[in-house]
Amino acid sequence: MIPLGIKAPDFKLPDTASGRILSLEDVRGDRGTLIMFICNHCPFVKHVNGELVKLGDEYPSKGIALVAINSNDVAKSSGRQP
Repeated sequence: MIPLGIKAPDFKLPDTASGRILSLEDVRGDRGTLIMFICNHCPFVKHVNGELVKLGDEYPSKGIALVAINSNDVAKSSGRQP
């Protein structure tokens, strides 16, 4: 695990909702960015989904962006083609 509070490395990843390629700069919040590594079929993520939605509703108004990165293969884990 990397230490908390370090600067995140830049990335370029596909947004599965829009198909656009997004970088850290594209999603960065004015006051900070919360990056979560989650899996949409994980039982724990399913359990806390309501709380993640609350964070997503509350944090942007405070200048904090939320980003969820799923490192699983889209086609294998969801049946969708990338």
